Amino acid sequence: MKIESEIEKVSSFQHLEMLANQVVEGFISGMHKSPFHGFSAEFAEHKVYNAGESTKHIDWKLFAKTDRLYTKRFEEETNLRCHLIVDNSSSMHYPELKLDQPFYEKKIGFAVLASAVLMNILKKQRDAVGLSVFSDKYEYYAPEKGSDRHHRMLLNKLEELLVQPKVKKTTDTITYLHQIAEKMHRRSMIILFTDMFQTEDDEKLFNALQHLKHNKHKVVLFHVVDNETELKFDFDNAPRKFIDLESGEEVSIFADNVKMEYEKRVEAYFKNLALTCAKNQIKYVPVNVGDNFEKILTTYLVEKQNFG
Repeated sequence: MKIESEIEKVSSFQHLEMLANQVVEGFISGMHKSPFHGFSAEFAEHKVYNAGESTKHIDWKLFAKTDRLYTKRFEEETNLRCHLIVDNSSSMHYPELKLDQPFYEKKIGFAVLASAVLMNILKKQRDAVGLSVFSDKYEYYAPEKGSDRHHRMLLNKLEELLVQPKVKKTTDTITYLHQIAEKMHRRSMIILFTDMFQTEDDEKLFNALQHLKHNKHKVVLFHVVDNETELKFDFDNAPRKFIDLESGEEVSIFADNVKMEYEKRVEAYFKNLALTCAKNQIKYVPVNVGDNFEKILTTYLVEKQNFG
């Protein structure tokens, strides 16, 4: 079945939900090839047994099949609180897509579908999810909940983000990460999707990221980029006009004249980000809009197991 051909048959949130579910189901079906072998056997009804927990609810039948210990999970149980943060500044609405390109090959589209994929897996495991959206203002906040109604509300909000903003919206990452951090009262996993385009100095940015970690939260930073143009600067050598999507500033150059210096600076910036995140115990994961979502899901599952 072609996903894109089904768009008109379902409502807005169901389209995003259908895509997300297809990604998750494909990932789960391939889990037997991964370190999470057996994890998908009874995905919604079981959780991995941790040493020291009561053995009262261990599923011994599942142990016989998988040779791994799982405990039965109950309807009212919520193991994890997860808060998703999406950068919706104008630079996230890049690159401009051709008519035949799916929405998730744009940075905001990738972040939206990745968020929906994580919401899908959180829902399957009966965990609570919240959402924050920021650009040059704090656009949206919803606390962590686990109900179907809440899930649909967040999907609707995510769909809204796919529309190109009518006005240029800059990124005020630092201000709004501090504000989001103030709202996080109960220990949670905080997952941030951003392209890290911001004009403030790095020290202030990492102070804001560190603030997200207060109250023993776990922070995962997915750095969303378009590898071909933003990392490799892969353009032909015709004269081109480059326009800053947030400020409107323009510069006309031949790409080949700056390619080497550009790549060197981008590589240094990425290395610095990775090092600083590591020092602050923030999980840093660069992701390319052209890739599948396996890296997103694998990172989430590993970090959840380490969350404890």
